[in-house]
Amino acid sequence: MQSENLSFKGSQDYSLKARLDTPEDRDPKAYALFAHCFTCNKNLRAVGNINRALTRNGIGVLRFDFTGLGESEGDFADTNFSSNIDDLVAAAQFMSDEYRAPRLLIGHSLGGAAVLQAAGALDSVQAVTTIGAPCNPSHVTKLFEDKKEVIDEQGYAHVTLAGRTFTIKKQFLDDLEEARMDERIRNLQRALIIFHSPVDQTVGIDNAAHIFKLAKHPKSFVSLDNADHLLMNSKDSTYVGDVTASWARRYL
Repeated sequence: MQSENLSFKGSQDYSLKARLDTPEDRDPKAYALFAHCFTCNKNLRAVGNINRALTRNGIGVLRFDFTGLGESEGDFADTNFSSNIDDLVAAAQFMSDEYRAPRLLIGHSLGGAAVLQAAGALDSVQAVTTIGAPCNPSHVTKLFEDKKEVIDEQGYAHVTLAGRTFTIKKQFLDDLEEARMDERIRNLQRALIIFHSPVDQTVGIDNAAHIFKLAKHPKSFVSLDNADHLLMNSKDSTYVGDVTASWARRYL
């Protein structure tokens, strides 16, 4: 694939860094927009593998760093789940203005919950892919359960995730509690494919079952067998990309 580094204004008016991956020898037959996992960034190896598989099948993909993460501007402490959704909408508008509007949304982990929410605001989107997504964004609070009391009392706490320290404010927790996922899933009105590992230790397989039960057809579920949550084995992430590309062909 060929890649181009880009930037656009996000929901909080900060410059967000993005990367557009496209087929090397032809124009994309459709574009997809990728939402990375909680506190991750666009350069996660699994994201690159998925995008490479999609571009091999003629689909261009925009991946970007949410506000305050990766190479993007802004303070992560001032963001929340709602601002992530707004960043996705801003990314889709950028694609529409400069290229073509995305017809496929792909989200990994909390990014999967975000694309389920954002889809309703994007008329161009015809299909949605979730990978290891929680059925409710408040699921991420389990990652810093021991800090919730401090956050409630002081309004914030420093939390270490995957060896990096982040500031989590109370507004972040409050925003997660207010998200209404079930209603969004029931009214998705887009083709949906759910990827999830039955041995996922971060987001349990019951989350996939809940999403699948609520969603209306057309919907599909694909088990990732022994894959870990971050798809560290390149065979797993490449498989997700290949299956998504084949599945999406019917809708794009």
